Amino acid sequence: MTQKGGRRGSLVADKRYSTPKKTPTPSKTPKPRKPRGKKPRPPRRGGVMGAIAGMVRFVWRMIWGAFWRFSMVIALVVVAATLYFYSTLPKYTQLLDGRTRGSVTMLDDQNKVFAWRGETFGGLIDAKNVSPYLRDAVVATEDRRFYHHFGISPRGIASAIAINLKDGRGPFQGNGGSTITQQVAKLLCLGVKFNPKEWKNEAAYENDCRSGGLKRKIKEVPYAFALELKYTKDQVLSIYLNRAYLGAGARGFEAASERYFGISAANDNPQQSAMLAGLLKAPSYYAPTNNLKRSQERAETVLTLMHQQGYLTDRQFLDAKANPATLSEAAQRRAGGYFADWLMDTIPDFLSRDTTEDVVIHTTLDQRIQSAAEEAMQSVFTNKVSKGSSAEAAIVVMSADGAVRGMVGGRKTKVTGAFNHATMAQRQTGSTFKPFVYATALDLGYTPDSMVDDAPLTVKMPGSPDWSPRNYERNFRGPITLTTALEHSVNVATVRVSEAVGRENVIKVAEGLGFAQNLPNLPSVALGVGESDLLDMTGAYAGILNGGSSVTPYGLTTLTLKGDSDPLFSKPGGIGERVISEKSARELTYMMRQVVLHGTGGRANVKGYEIAGKTGTTQSSRDAWFIGFTADYVVGVWMGNDDNTPLKGVTGGGLPAEIFHETMKRVEDGQPAKPLPMAQPSEWQAQAQQYPGETQSTGQPTQPQQPQPQQQQPQRRNPSDSILKSLLGVFGGNRN
Repeated sequence: MTQKGGRRGSLVADKRYSTPKKTPTPSKTPKPRKPRGKKPRPPRRGGVMGAIAGMVRFVWRMIWGAFWRFSMVIALVVVAATLYFYSTLPKYTQLLDGRTRGSVTMLDDQNKVFAWRGETFGGLIDAKNVSPYLRDAVVATEDRRFYHHFGISPRGIASAIAINLKDGRGPFQGNGGSTITQQVAKLLCLGVKFNPKEWKNEAAYENDCRSGGLKRKIKEVPYAFALELKYTKDQVLSIYLNRAYLGAGARGFEAASERYFGISAANDNPQQSAMLAGLLKAPSYYAPTNNLKRSQERAETVLTLMHQQGYLTDRQFLDAKANPATLSEAAQRRAGGYFADWLMDTIPDFLSRDTTEDVVIHTTLDQRIQSAAEEAMQSVFTNKVSKGSSAEAAIVVMSADGAVRGMVGGRKTKVTGAFNHATMAQRQTGSTFKPFVYATALDLGYTPDSMVDDAPLTVKMPGSPDWSPRNYERNFRGPITLTTALEHSVNVATVRVSEAVGRENVIKVAEGLGFAQNLPNLPSVALGVGESDLLDMTGAYAGILNGGSSVTPYGLTTLTLKGDSDPLFSKPGGIGERVISEKSARELTYMMRQVVLHGTGGRANVKGYEIAGKTGTTQSSRDAWFIGFTADYVVGVWMGNDDNTPLKGVTGGGLPAEIFHETMKRVEDGQPAKPLPMAQPSEWQAQAQQYPGETQSTGQPTQPQQPQPQQQQPQRRNPSDSILKSLLGVFGGNRN
């Protein structure tokens, strides 16, 4: 190619390579790339700081390594324990009734339940068929997250620990934060069964099962997991509803609902459900039979929880709060505690305290009469006994055949397991023994009009000092009839009659009618120095009412196992053999009627009803008695101090007669008045005309020449040969 002007330009070769870049200066040198897959080591620090940092890293690696390894071991142990417990759990239905012993249910004469002994079980219930209010109340109170956790609640445990520490307790003392599942684990004792070689008794076994502490909590965790794996939530809850103890001997919510409200757990309303759920915290303390107001306050707290958690609407909450639950009529009365305790003592242990079956006992108790006796006791002690008095009293109401209709064993009437003064207190009977003396005389042919001399008397006893009885008034009445002697409880005349008819015969009649055995063969036996309890004394008087036959007091009519119709045995008592003639019993009843009309028992009289009875006061007024009867019932009353110190200003014709009056007035209220089965004076007066009597020169009671005794006639002293000497004997008496 030529350039302009014809001159050829110089040749230049084409560039095959780009011009090489200049080498950057050191200040602009790029950073080297990091090797992939490895983190660069931080620059080492020198000195003390570097050493400390290295030590911290080392310790952390050690702790972390130990922690995850330990956690893995714990997890494996928990899994293994859970699987083990899972394999040991039985069928769900086998866990519903957890009692080791049975119960005793007592029914009154109208077949209504009035008492329970042992732990009663109302029957199997299911979480699906109980009242929904009850189910919700239990969940709201005990475990609000029950349907969402897997057996334990870490949040609940942490909250419980915080509360315990705040209250100054140990972390696992007090609140435990247990779920319902954990509580079921406790009720099942973690699958450990009672072993008498390991535990002293069942109470110690149950206390150990329910003990708290860290060790117990750790054991509960795998067991709770196993329960959740084995059973559904409703089944776990059902076990809880059936096994929980709810006070007053009620095991399970069905038994508790029947005990407190008289209805099934399926029919509980919100306020009743709240009261039952509230018992879970402290069954005996919050039991409505112990303190109804306290139980209602606890129920209100449960209602609030139910409302806050959405189980109750505003209206339901306000209605339930305004109408708190109350006890059923039977539970309010709590009648017959002493009667039930006495009955348990009369039944073999294998059918009562040690029974493994549920036993049902039909009894003779009349709850109307029982309440009447309890009200009478309270009325007299409230209105007529000084506030500082420590005196005790007892009442027994009985039919003529020995059937016990009511029993109060102490001034505190609403009790269980207390000392029963009606059956356990053996005390001297005083003048309540005297009717047995006159029963013997009447049965040997004497009449209520037979004469006896109330004059000073000294009885000689071989090997012992002579004994001279005294009258309460410290005077003498002279010749009086047997009726007058009993009517005014004349001591000397009674001893004279007893010695005349033979004290051995008197003892035989008394024991035959049911008085305590082993009476002392002493002249003073006629004045009641022998000891007996109120139940036996009332039974002996029932023998007079029924016409002279002995009775064995009884309270049981039939005993059956629950679910069976055939009784295992029937009443163990009732009317026995005849002891005195019916004629003698009728005449004695007439004499005892005069005691109430004109004698020492006037305060016992009830207007409109014929009442016969006898007062009794022992030496130094240590015991005071009144026992009497209408045509329907016998009522016995005793009063005294537990330490056997004298009563202050109390005799049998005083407070005991008034307790009798108040009791009989209530017992007979509304009942038609019936005449007493007693003889009339015309009957024995006609007999006296048929068999003219003679007197004895020794001052003994007059008697017919041809008596018709029911028992062997005792040997008599030689009668006088002249009427004059006989009269001198009656009016002069034996003045040794």
